[in-house]
Amino acid sequence: MKWACIFPGQGSQSIGMLADLAENNSLVNDLFSSASEILSEDLWSIVINGPEERLNSTEITQPAMLTAAYAVWRVWLEQGGPRPDFMAGHSLGEYTALVCADALSFEDAVMLVHERGKLMQNAVPAGKGAMAAILGLQDEQVRTACEQAANGQVVEAVNYNSPGQVVIAGERDAVERAIDEAKAAGAKRAMLLAVSVPSHCSLMHEAADQLAEKLAAVDFSIPTIPVIQNVDALAHNDTDSIRAALASQLHKPVRWVESIQYLHQQGVTRMVECGPGKVLTGLNKRIEKTMKVSPANGSQTLQAALQAIAE
Repeated sequence: MKWACIFPGQGSQSIGMLADLAENNSLVNDLFSSASEILSEDLWSIVINGPEERLNSTEITQPAMLTAAYAVWRVWLEQGGPRPDFMAGHSLGEYTALVCADALSFEDAVMLVHERGKLMQNAVPAGKGAMAAILGLQDEQVRTACEQAANGQVVEAVNYNSPGQVVIAGERDAVERAIDEAKAAGAKRAMLLAVSVPSHCSLMHEAADQLAEKLAAVDFSIPTIPVIQNVDALAHNDTDSIRAALASQLHKPVRWVESIQYLHQQGVTRMVECGPGKVLTGLNKRIEKTMKVSPANGSQTLQAALQAIAE
């Protein structure tokens, strides 16, 4: 049996995430202490106590989610969990995957995603950008809706999350027009998302260039486990390509459907979603129905996932 470990991105965070796992595993607290020291901010206090607005601030969300998912991975190993054949992460989760695959140090990753969050936030003035989820249309229909709505502004399909679920991003006015176009084309739902940054669209070009400079200053190694990267749904085996894919990811679509289909083609039959929430578990059931996915987001689910993989 081949299996893959997948890591969630922004949007899976919640107040109190990993609280039960931390009660029985000092590793969780140790990792959050390390991240807090790097950021000069009490990350665990924000995770446990909020306020929610602070946790949802992208420069905090990103290191908090990375630390949380990495903590689950470390507990998985500590409890005798095997290493997977492949790894992948959705957007921010790609950084977690690279840390877990020994391609990037945890400390460097915390610093990088904190900087990534700030660069993304600064790329587009607050209120000027938007993202929206479009449900029930084919990918090509969503792209056509964006083209018809653009009117010289930016609006693009940016997250191919599952068949019939595509996220668009760009300038707020254009995104709102694209929502209307999608509804006219027969979308089941088309709604704005509660985010402040239009991720993965061409408005992030400048931020991607700045991120590339940050990435160039950090040491990377060849992953010990293949990591499927978002921009091309392939695993890269040299550090320059890994860096380039991470920078491009900021202004190019997340090709999640293709990533899961690639894993399926490689013979992967089981997956564990390692980290808070179970967003990817839900998406993946709609991409490859034959692949069994187990969330590992707390003590009980982690034990269930360990048992599922042992079988």
